[in-house]
Parts: sequence; C-alpha cells; structure tokens
Amino acid sequence: MSDSKLAKRGLGRGLSALMADLDLDGPADAKPVKDRTLIPIEQITANPDQPRRSFDAASLQELADSLRQRGVLQPLIVRRHPKDEGLYQIVAGERRWRAAQMAQLHELPVIVRDLSDTEVLEVAIIENIQRADLNAIEEAASYRQLMDRFGHTQERLAEALNKSRSHIANLLRLLSLPDQVQDYLKEGKLTAGHARALITAQNPAALARRVIDSGLSVRETEDLVRRQVKTPKDGSQPNLSRRDDKDADTRALEADLAAQLKMAVAIRHTPAGSGTLTISYGDLEQLDRLCQILGGVGRA
Repeated sequence: MSDSKLAKRGLGRGLSALMADLDLDGPADAKPVKDRTLIPIEQITANPDQPRRSFDAASLQELADSLRQRGVLQPLIVRRHPKDEGLYQIVAGERRWRAAQMAQLHELPVIVRDLSDTEVLEVAIIENIQRADLNAIEEAASYRQLMDRFGHTQERLAEALNKSRSHIANLLRLLSLPDQVQDYLKEGKLTAGHARALITAQNPAALARRVIDSGLSVRETEDLVRRQVKTPKDGSQPNLSRRDDKDADTRALEADLAAQLKMAVAIRHTPAGSGTLTISYGDLEQLDRLCQILGGVGRA
C-alpha cells in the first residue's frame, strides 16, 4: 500500500482493530487469542526500523520473570520476513520477545499478518505511544512521525489514540526546543512542565541549566522566563517580538508552527485584527524546503 493511500485512510479500521484485538497491555490472565500459532524463538527477528531503541533492563527482567512463571499469553504480531525465507519479523511485541529470550523460552505465540513496510512502521509507532514509560520527547517524536509519514492530523490522532488534542499539541511544541533541552527532558532532569515553560525563553538551553542547578519548580521557571523577556541581560529594551505582550494562545501557536516547520515563527497582531506571520530560515536549504511546503510539494 502506498503512502498516499495510507494517508487517505488515516488510522484505518484494520490496523486499529488489530491493535485492539491483541490488547497489548492486557491483564496477565487474559484469554489467549484464537488465531495465534507457536513459532520457535530463533525464527523470530526484530524489526530494524523499530522506532524504539532503548529498553529498561530492570523492567525487562521483571517481565522475563513473569513470562517464566506464566508463559506468554498475549501473542506477538509478526509478518513473514521480507528477505529471509523461514524467518518472521516482529511488527509489535519486541519487548516480550526480548524478555522471552532472557527467560530462556523456546517458542512464542504469534499472529502472522501480511503487512507492508509502511503499515509495519505505523503499527510500531502506535505500539510505542501506548507504552507507559515513554518520555515526553519520545512520545512527541512518535506523533510527529505519524503526522509527517502518514498525513495524520492532530485531531485524527487524538480521536484514534484516545488522547486530547491539547495533550498532543503541547507535546509537539517540545520538539521546537534545542536538542540539549530535549536531552535534559529525556534524562529526567526536567519535567514536561519545565520544558513547556522554556519554549518561549530567549535562551532555553542556558535557562534550563539554571533551572536544573537551582532545583526550580515549574511555577518558578515560568516566572523566570517572564522576567527574562521583560529585562534582557544586556539591559536593552525587550526585543521586537515582545513576547510579553502576546497572549498564551498566540505564543502557543508560534511554538506549534515552529515545531512543524522546524523554523522560527513570529506572529504579530494589530488592534484592527490584521497582523503578520514571520518565518525565519537559517540557510538556503531551509528556504527551499519552506518554498516546497508553501507550494504544496512537501509536508512540514
């Protein structure tokens, strides 16, 4: 199935039903799925395009202990390996596969599905979003992948994944932060609340370091950002963007657009209701990409 066709169907009934039928996070005493089959564990391989790269060792060990005692009640979703005959590639359930190896199990229950590379990626991303231990940046990056790769809107994702649109929008704004600040969030040094407060800061990375070193709360961080905007370090007047004069919705829209375009965005309203939207590019490559987006050739 082509990307364009996949984008048109959205989170299709087939894939949504597939995830629901398997109940990936179901209870330990859940009833086995009827159409599962047992496959030797050595015939199962990981998906090299799996978006999730790290698995908590302690959590895996806990799951391995449970599998050793109770077995694997919820099957993995697999497809026949596209290149190696006789092997199967994981579509969903890599965490259980890894834990099963630690538990020294010899075979695993699976459901074999005929899925394209594009569908496999979509299922893998959706499965990751459903995991409770995903950090805010990983979750945001997953939403961005679903939007960029498959053409999903925030509204469609919110409905299909049972999330609020504001939850998705707020997480996507975090992707406009510098990589260093995103790393702090991934490492647990900052909370998502801290990070959201830093989005409108003039120097988010430096301010994030100060927040961490001083152990500031989210409210204290918000106050610090407001003071910084009103009084620049060089003692000059606030910059022309005058972020302190903008309402929260305008600042949020700026951050949302910046996250989608991966370029700086400024919005200015006039009392008459008109205004300007300014997009700043860093190099000619970004300018070319912006022209493609505005011309309908590319997608943000």
